[in-house]
Amino acid sequence: MASTSTTLTLPVLPLDDEVVLPGMVVPLDLNDADVRAAVEAAQAAARSEPGKPRVLLVPRVDGTYPGTGVLGTVEQVGRLADGDPGALIRGRGRVRIGAGTTGPGAALWVEGTRIDEKTPEPLPGHVTELVKEYKALATAWLRKRGAWQVVDRVQAIDDVSQLADNSGYSPFLTTDQKIELLETADPVARLKLATAQLRDHLAEQDVAETIAKDVQEGVDKQQREFLLRRQLEAVRKELRDLNGEKDGEESDDYRARVEAADLPENVREAALKEVDKLERSSDQSPEGSWIRTWLDTVLELPWNDRTEDAYDIQGAKAILDAEHAGLEDVKERITEYLAVRKRRTDRGLGVIGGRRGGAVLALVGPPGVGKTSLGESVAHAMGRKFVRVALGGVRDEAEIRGHRRTYVGALPGRVVRAIKEAGSMNPVVLLDEIDKVGSDFRGDPAAALLEVLDPAQNHTFRDHYLEVELDLSDVVFLATANVLEAIPEALLDRMELVRLDGYTEDEKVVIARDHLLPRQLERAGLDKDEVTLDESALRKLAGEYTREAGVRTLERSIARLLRKVAAQHELGDRELPFTITDADLRALIGRPHHVPESAQDPAERRTAVPGVATGLAVTGAGGDVLFVEASLADPETGAAGLTLTGQLGDVMKESAQIALSFLRSHGAELELPVADLKDRGAHIHFPAGAVPKDGPSAGVTMTTALASLLSGRLVRTDVAMTGEVSLTGRVLPIGGVKQKLLAAHRAGVTTVIIPKRNEADLDDVPSEVLDKLDVHTVTDVRQVLELALAPATSDARPEVPAAA
Repeated sequence: MASTSTTLTLPVLPLDDEVVLPGMVVPLDLNDADVRAAVEAAQAAARSEPGKPRVLLVPRVDGTYPGTGVLGTVEQVGRLADGDPGALIRGRGRVRIGAGTTGPGAALWVEGTRIDEKTPEPLPGHVTELVKEYKALATAWLRKRGAWQVVDRVQAIDDVSQLADNSGYSPFLTTDQKIELLETADPVARLKLATAQLRDHLAEQDVAETIAKDVQEGVDKQQREFLLRRQLEAVRKELRDLNGEKDGEESDDYRARVEAADLPENVREAALKEVDKLERSSDQSPEGSWIRTWLDTVLELPWNDRTEDAYDIQGAKAILDAEHAGLEDVKERITEYLAVRKRRTDRGLGVIGGRRGGAVLALVGPPGVGKTSLGESVAHAMGRKFVRVALGGVRDEAEIRGHRRTYVGALPGRVVRAIKEAGSMNPVVLLDEIDKVGSDFRGDPAAALLEVLDPAQNHTFRDHYLEVELDLSDVVFLATANVLEAIPEALLDRMELVRLDGYTEDEKVVIARDHLLPRQLERAGLDKDEVTLDESALRKLAGEYTREAGVRTLERSIARLLRKVAAQHELGDRELPFTITDADLRALIGRPHHVPESAQDPAERRTAVPGVATGLAVTGAGGDVLFVEASLADPETGAAGLTLTGQLGDVMKESAQIALSFLRSHGAELELPVADLKDRGAHIHFPAGAVPKDGPSAGVTMTTALASLLSGRLVRTDVAMTGEVSLTGRVLPIGGVKQKLLAAHRAGVTTVIIPKRNEADLDDVPSEVLDKLDVHTVTDVRQVLELALAPATSDARPEVPAAA
């Protein structure tokens, strides 16, 4: 038990961030004003009192004092070890600090009450055990520090209070911990606190020693490994010196990189074999640089990296609809692919027979319909990386399969480089312009693509440069082409064909409004509120200023309009905001370039004279309207026979011969003066003579043109036709019905004649186009003539309206 007694009046000696416990002896620097004032005041007071000068040692932390201090006696005043004046002070006992008072000197005086700390005798059993534990812990700590002399002094202390206060010498205790010891008046409680602090410190020290030991063992292992590797290098260097070779320092680095990389087992084995070759080769050998380049390529490929597919089918469809108007076929195909892929994954069928569920689609259509941009949208919808590989003009097979490593400057093929660029094994790879691939003495790149685009074997694709298997079965390949016939049959057989036959006028207006106009407004530096294009202006731009399957020319026309408005505004000739209507187009960008035949003056139409018919054709730019002109030569100046002009192919020339033969053999029943065909030469011309033309589908058009010429009856302006004709007059099916009907719609034609056997193809034509066309399906050329030829007039000429 602790009891209080004896009231003292003492000068305060503050200790900054330092604590002195009873029994401790500390030297203090008298250069400190507070220390000097307290010591001098104590000395002055001691002159009138017996004994040594006394001070009150109080710790000061951040300007505050605890409620307990230590009575200290000034044992000696002299010089410290560094020569500065100092005082040696011994702590005697605890004092509870009271109120301030006055005293001699400049020091602060306070009244305090001495705390007498007594321990009951004999010590209880649990206190004895606590004393033993503290001494054991203190001895263990002191022995680790090598303080053997202090061990004996600690073992000699029997008083519980002195033993607890002895921990004040511990350097690992913080100021707060020492203040806690100072303010604990009960000796037994204080000893328990000191024991707990010492035990915690020893536990922390043990953990730190264990960590340091582990670190040291790791360092020793690394040092041993480093030493052995240096010795190995020295041995190899000596061997190379014996063989007259130079040292190569990079082989060990490559071995470590290969071992650390996440490679398939077969690739790892091949790479380690190449590292072995690199270690045996010298720097003078070119093989070393080849091997290093190959190893770099292998290590950069994402062998086991894949992106997670986004199986939000509704979200993917929404992305495709938002980024592309129309193109429903390809959107449905991508949505189907994602739905099937999701179901396979849900049922654990992601890999079957080593093959994953990739896809190979061929997007075939005219320029400007969005084939290339569709690839980016597909990757966006699936959450995959996107890489575009341009194949236009590629003539070297090594561009696809890579070069053999024996060649200087060898590189992997474009497919492998695309995988490396994507950083994943399942990107969306767009093979752009696959129909523009050529072939020469360096091989056929299209043939090299057969393995790449074959879902049954591309999981073991071998590049000539890598010479290890690369799994392409999870890649989505999208090949784009303008002309289907230019793609080799074997290659086309490996791809799923999706046709993009062009946009209707309504779809073009939607695309222009939602996609093209915002993009061009930004490029022209205009806000959407400053310039507005009325729908009538967009419709006229799509119908009369541009006539194409895609929208590239339409976008250029919109850009030209916006540039014109921006320039006028900068010159002060135009106020913004401004709304462009169809009436403003001519003043801004000039006259229309494609006025429909039906909108022209009757006397100025191409079919205003007999012998001119309107046909439909498919070109690389989509569907188009094709006019056929026929004439008969003067019997006195021209030889009999058939003359064809307009850069026609062999098939089209044969169709002209068939048309002429049919009219000669069936002229009587058609009431045509076929005698003129025997004596006078026939000439058939296809305008736009610089454009090559071929195919059988102009047969009915040439027959109608010749029949119109011989009968003197005009071909109806609003009629266009397509179909192959036989010698017996049968109308045979042709291709490209959708593209041709879209072209007829763009040209303002209202009546179209197609073969009866192509009637099923009308399902592919948009309903808004079919609603505006009167489509007749025929089986015989006689039906064509009945529909296409206008009734005969007295002079076989159309009536020209009188001038107003």
